[in-house]
Amino acid sequence: MSKKIKELELNDLRKTFEGVRDFVLLEPLKLDSAADYTLRKGLRDKKVRVKMVKNSFVKKVFGENGITVETGSGPTLLCWGADSVKALSTAVDTVLKQLRPDPKLPAKIKEKTAVADGTPVTLEEAKKIPTKQEAIASLVSAILAPGSALAGALDAPGAQLASILKTIEDKVPAAAEGAPAPAAG
Repeated sequence: MSKKIKELELNDLRKTFEGVRDFVLLEPLKLDSAADYTLRKGLRDKKVRVKMVKNSFVKKVFGENGITVETGSGPTLLCWGADSVKALSTAVDTVLKQLRPDPKLPAKIKEKTAVADGTPVTLEEAKKIPTKQEAIASLVSAILAPGSALAGALDAPGAQLASILKTIEDKVPAAAEGAPAPAAG
């Protein structure tokens, strides 16, 4: 491959992956055309893009973006897109399970690694990372929980006192009905 063509490919990759921080890297082992079609169609339906890239190009472009990842040997399929790394890795894992319904069959594609916000993680870890909305909800509930507990603690004694007064009030009219009425004078 000539220097000019390499530079054109690198520029295309730089433009494609500019600002993208979540990836899943796969290694095709025995990928035939039917399995490739199934993989790409399944991921396309989930808004995930797939591209075959040389390892040296991956290292160069990722290195320029501040991402250090070990690609290993063999070709690399880059998957990116979806709303979050959790959605991306779940989609990839689902499609990989479709390609290998029987665990006794040889794997057609092997996962290399996942990249979550520029940090390499395993695919299993990437599936557990909360989405932005889940993280915000967790943070808001952690912030509001002490205030809710305090409001409950402040409200509880007043509610108990009101309950006691209501019980006393209900008993007083019952006792007054059984007593003779005072004589008018």
